[in-house]
Amino acid sequence: MVPDVSTGSNTRGLIVYLFGPGRRDEHANPHIVAAWDMAGALDPGRDPEATYFQLAKRLDHHVDLRTRELGGKKPPQHVWHCPVRTAPGDRYLTDAEWAEVARRIVHATGIAPEGDEKACRWIAVRHADDHIHLMATTVRADGRRPRTHRDGQRAQAECRKIEAEFDLRRLKSGDLTAPRTPTGAERAKAERQGQTVTARHWLREQAYAVAAAVHNEADYFTVLQSLGIKVKTRLGPETGDVIGYSLAAPGDTNVAGEPVWYGGSKLAPDLSINRLRERLPNQKVADHPRYAADPTDPWRHRHTTTAIHTARTALDSDDDAVAQGHLAAFGDALYNIASATTGPHRAELRAAAMAFNRARRSATRADHQAATALRKAAKELAYASGEPGGLAIALLFATMHLARAAAKWHEQRGHEQQAAAAEEAFRHLQAGYQQAATPVLTDLARRAPRAATARRFEQDVRATLPDHAARILTDPAWTALTTTLAQAETAGHNPRRLLAEVATQRELDSAEHPAEVLNWRITARPNRRTQAARMRSATSGTSAMSATPHPPATPVATRPEELSRHR
Repeated sequence: MVPDVSTGSNTRGLIVYLFGPGRRDEHANPHIVAAWDMAGALDPGRDPEATYFQLAKRLDHHVDLRTRELGGKKPPQHVWHCPVRTAPGDRYLTDAEWAEVARRIVHATGIAPEGDEKACRWIAVRHADDHIHLMATTVRADGRRPRTHRDGQRAQAECRKIEAEFDLRRLKSGDLTAPRTPTGAERAKAERQGQTVTARHWLREQAYAVAAAVHNEADYFTVLQSLGIKVKTRLGPETGDVIGYSLAAPGDTNVAGEPVWYGGSKLAPDLSINRLRERLPNQKVADHPRYAADPTDPWRHRHTTTAIHTARTALDSDDDAVAQGHLAAFGDALYNIASATTGPHRAELRAAAMAFNRARRSATRADHQAATALRKAAKELAYASGEPGGLAIALLFATMHLARAAAKWHEQRGHEQQAAAAEEAFRHLQAGYQQAATPVLTDLARRAPRAATARRFEQDVRATLPDHAARILTDPAWTALTTTLAQAETAGHNPRRLLAEVATQRELDSAEHPAEVLNWRITARPNRRTQAARMRSATSGTSAMSATPHPPATPVATRPEELSRHR
C-alpha cells in the first residue's frame, strides 16, 4: 500500500479532477467513502438530482469552510492531497475497508486525530478499484494549522501496519533517498509520444552515466549538452558561482512550447550540484591528471578489479560511511563498465547499472574520499572498449560478487529497498557474466596443457589448498584453470605461491565454483613481466603526462542511435 502526500492551493480544481472523468476517462463511479462528516460531505458522484458542477461547487464550499472563515486570506499550500494505492496483485478492498484506511491515515498524519472535534475537514474519494484519494484543507476549526511534520513518513508507517492487518502485500519502507517517481501526467505524456520511459527517467539515466565518466563539473555540463540535453544553471547573486542546475530533454515541451525543466535534485538526491561536487575531483586535480591511460592497455581492467576487491573489503569494515562511499563509486563503475563493453551481454550490464542506482544511496552519509581509487579506476574504463577477453570477464566476475555483498550489507542494516535493488543488479550481472564467460571458459578448456602438466597442477592444489582441493578438482572450470595456471607460469609466476596468494583474497568456503573463482582471481593479477614493463614506463615518463582524454560522447545510456529519445 503506497501513500503519496503532496500539497497545493486549489481546492476546487482537485475536487473537479477527483469527481471528473479523469485524464483518459479512467475514473469509474467516483464517490466518497469517508469524510470528516458524512452528512456534511455532499457527494457529486452519487446524486442524480443535481448537476455535477453544482455539487462540486457546494462540496468545495463545505471542505474549504475554515479557510473562508479567515476572511478570504487562505494560507499558502492549504490543500493536502494523499492518494493511497494497493500493490499490484492485492485483493480489492471494499468501501468500508477503504473508509477505515482513510480514517487511520488522516489520524496518523495529524490531519484529523481521532476524537479531535476541531480537526481539519477532509474527504476520501474512490474512483477506481485499487486506490482512493484523501483531500483536506489544512486549517482547523480553531484557526490553527495541523501538525503535519513528516506526514509522508507517518503515512508510510501506518500503511505498513494496515498491510499486515488486511493481509496485503508487505511493501518495503523508504528512507527518503529514492528518486522522485514520475507523475501520472508525465507517464501519460510519455505514452502519447510513444516513449517507453518518461522524460524525468531518461534525464536521470543520462545524468548518472555522464557523471560517472567525466573528470570535472565543467565537463559534466558540456557532455550533457553534446547529447542534445538543454542545461540551465543557477548562479549565486554575490559570488556568481553555480549553485544549482536544471535539465530538459530534447523535444520535451509544455503546452506553451517551452522546455520542461527538472532540477538535479528532483531527478535524484545525489544529482544535486552539491552532491555531484562531492564525487567529482576539484578543478586543480582535474586539470593535472597523474596520467592518461592508453585505451588499449589491459592494465585498467586489473586496476579496477583490484579497487572492487578493496570495496568489498570495505563492506566488511565497521565504518558505514566508508562502505557507503564505495557503493556510490561502484554505481559509477557499473555505468562505465557497461559503456566499455561490447557484445550481447552489454544490455544486462546497462540494466544492472540502472538497477543499482537505488542501492548506491541510503540514509548513511557517504565518505566519497575513501573510494577515490575505485572512482578513478572506473573513470579510466569510460575511455576503453573491446571484446570480452579474460581480464574483462574477471572484472565482471568481481562486480557480480560485490553486488551480492552490497545486498547483504544493506539487508543487515534494514535498508530494504536498497537491498532489493542490489539483488536485482546482481541478477543482471550474473546473466551478463554467464553470457560473456561461457565462451571464454570453453576456449580456455580447449587449450588445456598436457596431462602431465595438469597432474602437476593438481598436486600443487592438493599441497596448497588441501581443504578445498576436492571441490576445486571436481569443478567444471578445473580444466580452464589449468590453462590459466600454465599461462601464469610462463609469465614468471610460481603456481603454488600464486594459488596461495589468490586463495587469501577471500574465503573459498562460500564459493559455488571455487576453480572458477581462482581462475578469475589469477587472470586479474598482473604478470611479472607486464608489471615490470609498466614500472619502467611510469618511471621514464615518456607517455605518462599525455593530455587528458575527452569525456566519452556516448555514455552507457546513450549511443548514437539513441542520442535523442524524441528522434
